[in-house]
Amino acid sequence: MADHYSLQLVSAHMIAPAVRHMVFRRADGQPFSFVPGQFIQIHFHYADGKPTKRSYSVGTVGNADGAPVDAIEIAVSYVDGGAATELLGGLAVGGTVEASGPYGRFCLFDADKNARYLLVATGTGVTPYRAMLPLIPKLHAGRGCTFELIYGARTEAELLYGDEFAEFARTTPGFRFHSCFSRQPRAVPREGDIHGRVQVALAALKPDPANDIAYLCGNPDMVDETFNLLKEIGLPVPQVRREKYISSR
Repeated sequence: MADHYSLQLVSAHMIAPAVRHMVFRRADGQPFSFVPGQFIQIHFHYADGKPTKRSYSVGTVGNADGAPVDAIEIAVSYVDGGAATELLGGLAVGGTVEASGPYGRFCLFDADKNARYLLVATGTGVTPYRAMLPLIPKLHAGRGCTFELIYGARTEAELLYGDEFAEFARTTPGFRFHSCFSRQPRAVPREGDIHGRVQVALAALKPDPANDIAYLCGNPDMVDETFNLLKEIGLPVPQVRREKYISSR
């Protein structure tokens, strides 16, 4: 049975025009254990008293050894009229929410034998990949696998954690970062930038059924379209791992 607890907001700031980065700690002072790629659920009630919940991937950059962490970091998209937006968008530092988890298996597995990971995301779907960063040097050193992070946004302002990923790519062997802008490219392009959707960058990387495992996280339309593209290329279904982010009111 999943652990239930109260979370207290430690800090928060906007990282895009409609996305808030939030840092919580467990109100009981206990550390938090999770596997990068997992999510938590925030529990609350609608105005009529009906209980509901929303899922958010843990974006905390922890330790490669999987030690428990003190902070639970999430990225929250604002939805006009959304109940979760009202709750989390207006939550002040020191305020608390009820939560449970972690849940999910959108994770990197020790049993994998592939040579390359293709990590594809749009919007807040990039959050679980941020949590995976500490594992990448260990996996690259241990079995030589490489990582391509392909991240799609409409504009540079909506590219979450872009500078973090770019710096990680600059300093980490085996990891490359591709920023895909579907509407407006950067005024000053950077290495790895693509003008177009994530499928353009993915196709250019020539997915290989014999060597690649793909992770897809974000907008459901992107996930479905990219999944179909990879199937057409020949990637077996077990080599495509998916997580859809749906904005709920």
